[in-house]
Amino acid sequence: MKIVIYGANETACLIAAKLYEDHDIVVIDDTYSNNEEFQKLDVEYVQGSGSNISILETIGIKDADIFIACSDNDEANIVACLTVTNMTKLKTVCFVSKKDNVESLSLVRGSKYQRELMIDYVLWPEELMTQEIFRIITVPNAIDVENFANGKARLLEYRVVEGTKFLNKKIKDCSFPEETLIVGITREDTLFIPNGDTELQINDKVIFMGSSYSLDILANKFFQDNMGVKQVTIIGGGNVGLMLAQNLEKVNMKIKIIEYDYDRCVELTENLKSTLVINGDGANYGLLEEERVGESDVVICVTNNDEKNLLCSLLSKQLGVPKVITRVSKNANAKLFEKVGIDVAISQDAAAIDDIENHLIKTEVEILATVERGQGKVLEINVPFNFKADTLMNLKLPCKAIIAIIQRRNRVIIPRGTTQVMPFDNLIVFTTQENADIILNYFKKGT
Repeated sequence: MKIVIYGANETACLIAAKLYEDHDIVVIDDTYSNNEEFQKLDVEYVQGSGSNISILETIGIKDADIFIACSDNDEANIVACLTVTNMTKLKTVCFVSKKDNVESLSLVRGSKYQRELMIDYVLWPEELMTQEIFRIITVPNAIDVENFANGKARLLEYRVVEGTKFLNKKIKDCSFPEETLIVGITREDTLFIPNGDTELQINDKVIFMGSSYSLDILANKFFQDNMGVKQVTIIGGGNVGLMLAQNLEKVNMKIKIIEYDYDRCVELTENLKSTLVINGDGANYGLLEEERVGESDVVICVTNNDEKNLLCSLLSKQLGVPKVITRVSKNANAKLFEKVGIDVAISQDAAAIDDIENHLIKTEVEILATVERGQGKVLEINVPFNFKADTLMNLKLPCKAIIAIIQRRNRVIIPRGTTQVMPFDNLIVFTTQENADIILNYFKKGT
């Protein structure tokens, strides 16, 4: 596979280092890079702009398989990806660092602007890192887990026990998070597909499918007794600190944020509901003592400065915090941080690169997973070109099955009754073993 990377920063270097042994790598950058790490890699280096048509033609962009724009300039990355899209049909990956750009490039479900995006994958590394930190803090005790859509959607199975909050309730009466579906229940060793009137009983094994984010919320909203984390302190109120606090508020944790900049503290207060916002220096030991940070179950240090994050982390450890999670901007610092006693050091670049690798490696399979000793199957179905688009509620499926996930280019949709199924959609469908072939044939024949 031929991969073209625009930008010669540390992110690009990490991508190239991870992929160059198995792929042909071409790196484009506006200025000549003296990065010693690049010089150690067997990659082609070209000076120029990633949106310059002549340069793109010179490197043979039409023969490439994927274009990754990861320079330090969002706008340059966007323009480069759009230029490549107009020249070729290869996949484009665009790194962005601003929330506004993420929202502008993402098509919101239900929006009136129902056109195909011209950029295949939009990556906001800070958001990916936030999700990873959130999962580390809130690990669900599921009895079965399957990941789909490159980790953006999942299947989780839980057993209903005494004390489970939805015990003896009908599904339609449970306040499950948005983008969460119950697709199957195993009762007395028999799997069936429920409806809204199905009552959840003791010892039921309940299978949920939905977005990874919504299932994280589900795990902690309904299984809080299984987790030990109750109090969290976040040092650094930037994008990651804010998003993390917003996520943790939804699972009813006690949160405080320590942020040095007063104006940013005001913004945080306006955007958070129950989080305590403290204006101060997270590297001030006296402040940490005064605010009783040592009583926290977890401290997360997510300022934009590696050295400050390290100092804040070490001070938190000295105060007796059992678990410290630290952000590192330079990937090489991650191992060093863990060697000096930091529990978890996370690089936002590493999270983004993992996401890219997931997109690069795609297998075409029809059965993605089996559950409950083969009684249930998760199918991947590519909707044919001659399929007549219709809403989910109007589809006359020949047997019981639940369309749990729709993948439409880079979008992952957890559908509702009014969601349309369209030609070329990639569907992830849950059904029982005896109905799997019937459902596959229904979509394959088109309409």
